[in-house]
Amino acid sequence: MAEVLLETRSLKKYFPVRRGLFGSSRAFVHAIDGVGFSVMKGETFGLVGESGCGKSTLARIVLRLIEPDEGEILFENRDLRILKGHKLREQRAQMRMVFQKPFDSLNPRQTVMDIIADPFRVHGIRPEAGLEREVLRLMDLVGLSKDYVHRYPHEFSGGQRQRIGIARAIAMNPKLIVCDEPVSALDVSIQAQILNLLKDIQAEFQLTYIFISHNLSVVKFMSDRIAVMYLGQIIEMARADKLYSSASHPYTQALLSAMPNIEIAAKPERIILQGEVPSPVDPPRGCRFHPRCRYAMGICSKEPPVVSYLSSEHSVACHLARSEGAKP
Repeated sequence: MAEVLLETRSLKKYFPVRRGLFGSSRAFVHAIDGVGFSVMKGETFGLVGESGCGKSTLARIVLRLIEPDEGEILFENRDLRILKGHKLREQRAQMRMVFQKPFDSLNPRQTVMDIIADPFRVHGIRPEAGLEREVLRLMDLVGLSKDYVHRYPHEFSGGQRQRIGIARAIAMNPKLIVCDEPVSALDVSIQAQILNLLKDIQAEFQLTYIFISHNLSVVKFMSDRIAVMYLGQIIEMARADKLYSSASHPYTQALLSAMPNIEIAAKPERIILQGEVPSPVDPPRGCRFHPRCRYAMGICSKEPPVVSYLSSEHSVACHLARSEGAKP
């Protein structure tokens, strides 16, 4: 049985905002509202959902780049929320991130050597083979020529910059890497190269990924298990093959119906969601998806749905779902 590397319990994060003509009243953006999941060692855990649903905020909370208001973050059964100072810095060496925009995530005043060597300097570690030799080894792992070691970020293409970011992320030999939309800013012709590189590195170093994207095809290619987020909550979670073949939540079904498919006979009927995504400042009562759901019932606007388990590896938060596996 696979061992749990990371577990979150009932995470919440509300951001205060001012409303009114003079900002006299205070409200809160419900960015993350009661999210819990676990990530197994060696797997890729995918997170999908519309822009603004809380995916990136959740990623930053897991790494403690943002502090949650409530909930627990357990990494190898160690509560990350109680760590501070030097202990937190040591833990962060085991948890790294690959960012969405490679140019924005790289210091334009640093060379490739300085960028990749930064984690070693921050954590006070000197590689046995020497710092420069270790940087050159990492560059080779991600497919960068050693001739580029003294160049600056503006001298590279988007795909090459992302390779630099990946080399920096794996420098400390971490156990978990959070990939936040790592290919969305790249040309389509380059995306497959970066995705295959991430897979190769995962296999070589036995890495665990949290992979965030709004591209369903990319998430399907990369992930072992997938969680679907909507308005700050996880509404469905399953193994990738099960989710794509037997989605239960109406929102997941609508997302999958929009996926491109060259096989016309196999393409499902397109489900067009009505209305706009509700404001996270004032989320709907009951099920947050009910204003856009074609199956909505009276109870959906009154009571939040509890999580139902359709199988040991498939859960859904929907009033229409039943433990015996009934779907809308």
